[in-house]
Amino acid sequence: MNKLRVAAYCRVSTNHEEQKSSLETQISYYEKLIAEHENWQLVKIYAECASGTQLKKRPEFMKMLKDCQHGKIDLILTKSISRFGRNTLETLKTLYELFNSSVKVYFEKENLNNYDKEMKTTMGIYAGFVQEESKNMSDNIKWGIRERMREGKVCLNCTRFLGYEKDENGRLVIVESEAVVVRKIFELYLNGWGVRKIKKYLEENGIKTVTGKNVWSTSTIDRILSNEKYVGDVLMQKSFTQDFLTGKRKKNEGELAMYFIENDHEAIVSREVFEKAQKRKAK
Repeated sequence: MNKLRVAAYCRVSTNHEEQKSSLETQISYYEKLIAEHENWQLVKIYAECASGTQLKKRPEFMKMLKDCQHGKIDLILTKSISRFGRNTLETLKTLYELFNSSVKVYFEKENLNNYDKEMKTTMGIYAGFVQEESKNMSDNIKWGIRERMREGKVCLNCTRFLGYEKDENGRLVIVESEAVVVRKIFELYLNGWGVRKIKKYLEENGIKTVTGKNVWSTSTIDRILSNEKYVGDVLMQKSFTQDFLTGKRKKNEGELAMYFIENDHEAIVSREVFEKAQKRKAK
C-alpha cells in the first residue's frame, strides 16, 4: 500500500520568546509522531507566527492549502481548531474544500476531523466559540487602549516614523538625522513647492524614506505636512479598526471620541511653521 502523505500545521500568534518555544515544541512533537507511523510519510511541517483571523496573513497556511490543491497531502494534523483558524466562516469553508479534495484534517485537542460528515455540525459549534473568544480578546484590548487615552496617556500604534523613535518608556524622542529631512520638507513647502516637486527633490538628493526606500510617495509627504506630532502634539484615534476579522482600518469621522494632548513631546518644527503649512494646505 502507498504510504499516507502527512503534514502538520503549527501556529502561535506572537513572536514572544515563550511562544517561539511553544512553536518549536509543536514542530518537534509532530516530527516525532509522524516518524513513529510506518505507513505515514512526512510531507512538511508548516509552522508560523501569525494571527489566526486572516488567511492572507498566514503564508505557511496558504502554502499548505496550495500543496493540498496539487494533491501532495492526504492528512493534516493540527493541535486544535483555534490553531487552524479563528474565523468561523473561513475555517469551515477551508475544511469543506479540503474534504472535497479528499484531504483529512485532524484536530487533536477536540478529537475531531473534517472527514466525518456527522462531525461537521460539532466543528461549526467549536469554531464559533473560538471566533467569539477571539472577538472578546480584541474588544478587551481596544477597551484598555481607549481607557488609557481617556486618562491622557499617549497610545501610538507605530514604533517609529520619520523624525522620531520611541524610548524605553514609550515616549517619542527626536532622531536628529531624520528631523533635518522633516524641517526641509516644511521649508520647501512654505517656499511654494508642491508635494510632487518636493518628492523629486528628495529623490534627486538621495534622501531615503524612514524605511530606507529611495522612492517617496506624494501621500507620505502630504501626511508629514499634516502630522501634528511634528509640533509636539498628539491626536489619538484618528482612525480605528472597523472589523477585527479583516483588520481593516477606517478614518474616524465622529464614530468614536478622539483625544488631543498638547505639548506631549519635543517638537521638530515650530508651531508658527506648522500653522502656516496648515493654512497653505487649507487654501
